[in-house]
Amino acid sequence: SSGINAEYGGHEGDNAMYLAHAHDIEIEGACEASLACCTCHVYVKDEFYDMLEEPCEDEEDMLDMAPELRENSRLSCQIILEEKLDGIEVEIPRITRNFYVDGHVPQPH
Repeated sequence: SSGINAEYGGHEGDNAMYLAHAHDIEIEGACEASLACCTCHVYVKDEFYDMLEEPCEDEEDMLDMAPELRENSRLSCQIILEEKLDGIEVEIPRITRNFYVDGHVPQPH
């Protein structure tokens, strides 16, 4: 991959999408973590993927709409930070399905 690597600290209980927003990482999150879109789709490094809870049916349905879906795809809004995930690595896909067309930028909560 030719992306930029960066490390950020989060708090247990936060989700990875909000952590990205807090650090101005361009990940959309159009539905604001309500499992109604796939705009926060990421790839999770394999050793961490297996530590995550299984995706629920709603997350799987949204992932089905994500461009360039992989076996290690997850919605970052569903990755809840916890101690066992310390050091988790995710990659933002080259292509994302954006829902905002008016220049709206989601704000961290």
